[in-house]
Amino acid sequence: MHAALDAYAPRLAEVADDLWRWAEVGYRETRSSQRLQAELRDAGFEVEAGVAGMPTAFVARAGRGGPVIALLAEMDALPGASQAVAAEPRRVDGQAAGHACGHNLFGAGTVAAARAIRQWLLDTGTPGEVRVYGAPAEEGGAGKVYLVRAGLFDDVDAVLHWHPADANSAAQSASMANVSGRFRFEGVASHASISPERGRSALDGVEALNHMANLLREHVPEGTRIHYTISDGGGAPNVVPAAAEAYYYVRHPDPAVVREVFARLQRAAEGAALGTGTRVSYTPVGGVYGLLPNDALGRVLDAALRAGGGVALGAEEQGFARALQGTLERAPPLAQAGAVADYAVGGLSHASTDVGDVSWNAPTAGLSTATWAPGTSAHSWQATAASGHALGHRGAQAAARALADAATRLYREPALLAQARREFEQRRGAAAYRPLLERDSPPLDYRD
Repeated sequence: MHAALDAYAPRLAEVADDLWRWAEVGYRETRSSQRLQAELRDAGFEVEAGVAGMPTAFVARAGRGGPVIALLAEMDALPGASQAVAAEPRRVDGQAAGHACGHNLFGAGTVAAARAIRQWLLDTGTPGEVRVYGAPAEEGGAGKVYLVRAGLFDDVDAVLHWHPADANSAAQSASMANVSGRFRFEGVASHASISPERGRSALDGVEALNHMANLLREHVPEGTRIHYTISDGGGAPNVVPAAAEAYYYVRHPDPAVVREVFARLQRAAEGAALGTGTRVSYTPVGGVYGLLPNDALGRVLDAALRAGGGVALGAEEQGFARALQGTLERAPPLAQAGAVADYAVGGLSHASTDVGDVSWNAPTAGLSTATWAPGTSAHSWQATAASGHALGHRGAQAAARALADAATRLYREPALLAQARREFEQRRGAAAYRPLLERDSPPLDYRD
């Protein structure tokens, strides 16, 4: 199996680079999704496209009988993150988005692992099914929640995933639940100097909401995060804005706290509209649970990652990594890329991911590999640059190997799957899963 992965490595790099160049944002990943699907069909997978009301989502299946092990594949880029493969900030002409979270590597690495697993099942005659879930719009669009709500994980025994990072780790932690949405204010336009009394500024409504949100920060449970942007602030300064919009996120590890704080934010928006003589409407965008850790699966991933020994960098990758580190305020030793962090379960990541909803519906665990120079933050220009370089390819290859090794071990040792299921049921407890997502259909235009 490792020989097959090594042979596929150049193709993995090609696929990753195609997705990097296209840099398609959430629910717009048309070419990226088709590319991943083509690689899987070529390897003998049956692919069902356009699932759960999302044109770019897909489920690919291979094998039959035995346990069902699922792999997750992400593919969306981040708006405003355009960056060349260079060690200084440099936008790519004609490209507004960029893979600052490395989802081009995520998708390509997962496909490489799935192809190897499918071939192993065939060669060994082992009963089992491997699935790949092409999941769009992880960055705020909550694509996987729609897959969960469609029941597509109901018969899955284990879900494995990975993510690009600046280090190698299979530690399992919880993460932040979140809710996001847009507050649209409508006012009355007028000349800002000749007849300001006739106007009612929608931007005043947005600014009043933002002020109240900033006051709210002092009076929310510890650990709450509130973020916003003014996604529409009006046009010319001499025109009282008739329309303006704020885009908000609220995060906390406890989904009940997220619901409560966001409800307070909605009431603040109503107050802002009342005080400024405007009207406000709310459009929900995303909503995800925090991750439910699984130690049984995490230990399997950790063993697989350690067997691979981290990410081996050649001279070219080392040189580029050092150049990127020169742009960072602080950077750990480059040797971090070749090491595997100590395993642990517990703790909290302050990130949010729609993998959280998957983890509340099937035993789930993930790992990260060093696709970026040590010290690099996700969503940075340095991450975009590395994700389009051989440095990123090396990390994706290490992830593919670890995922494939972990999956084949689970097929061989079904007792591990039973252990993971018991732990999953214990951690989830009697609490009912009730999605934070408040939409009936995906916001296919949320990046417009």
